[in-house]
Amino acid sequence: MSLAIQAEGLVKRFGDTVALNGVDLEVPTGKVVGVLGPNGAGKTTAVRILATLLRPDAGHATVGGYDVLRDPVRVRGLIGLTGQYASVDEDLSGTENMVLIGRLLGLSRPAAKARAAELLEQFELTDAAGRSAKTYSGGMRRRLDLAASLVGRPQVLYLDEPTTGLDPHARNEVWHVIRRLVDDGSTVLLTTQYLDEADQLADSITVIDHGRVVAEGRADELKRRVGGQTLQVRPTLETDMDKVATILADLTGVLPARDDDVALLTAPVSDPVLLSTLVRKLDEAGITADELALRLPSLDEVFLALTGKPAEEVVA
Repeated sequence: MSLAIQAEGLVKRFGDTVALNGVDLEVPTGKVVGVLGPNGAGKTTAVRILATLLRPDAGHATVGGYDVLRDPVRVRGLIGLTGQYASVDEDLSGTENMVLIGRLLGLSRPAAKARAAELLEQFELTDAAGRSAKTYSGGMRRRLDLAASLVGRPQVLYLDEPTTGLDPHARNEVWHVIRRLVDDGSTVLLTTQYLDEADQLADSITVIDHGRVVAEGRADELKRRVGGQTLQVRPTLETDMDKVATILADLTGVLPARDDDVALLTAPVSDPVLLSTLVRKLDEAGITADELALRLPSLDEVFLALTGKPAEEVVA
């Protein structure tokens, strides 16, 4: 397996505060790795070290095979970085922003204009290319910011909370762009405060807490590590809630959790075969259900179990 990013034993201190305490991280080429962690966990510090913006106090890291300390210029030539907030100049047009970045990267004016036109078309911004960025919607500004980070054709892209503050529609637009970038061969290191975003985009997830990696793996692997599956039943008739609760308790040996407001019963199960048994039991009792599902824990539940903090506290 080819690794675009490899970090071992990263340590970073700020006075008496230990931001990173021996972090290991691997990002395979052409994949998306999501980095999650509560406030102060150290994930932004790790990204800044990998982007050559900070020097680690200990440990080492390579990007594209180049050491971030010995070959920072080569590393910078391989990466693109998009921060939490769009960094485009709102007084410039979409094209002018892109050409400016191209010129700063050493492209000739014709080459910068050609690259700008190519990326604006790829990010579906051609129709707005001549307008100032301040007239763009949040989703359009975010797409322009992502496009700007790709002017230099980076092999590795760092996305630091790319959809913070966007509405659901704009978030979906950005997700579509990220998926397309990966399909085209880009490698992405993604930090996010939205656990559903990591669930949707990341091939694997690394959870950092108190400067250490506390878990890593695919989303489904993390969910299975935290606990078994949960059986959910929503009877068609609310009057059947008591009967269904009794059936669930008999099958699982656990008194099911009950939400009378939405007429939903849930119970943990260790054997997925119980689902078919439950269907048979409900049929024998003449009970129908509007919802009957077997699910793994949500990524929010995984995060809470791993860090002891609810997902709402996750920030950059």
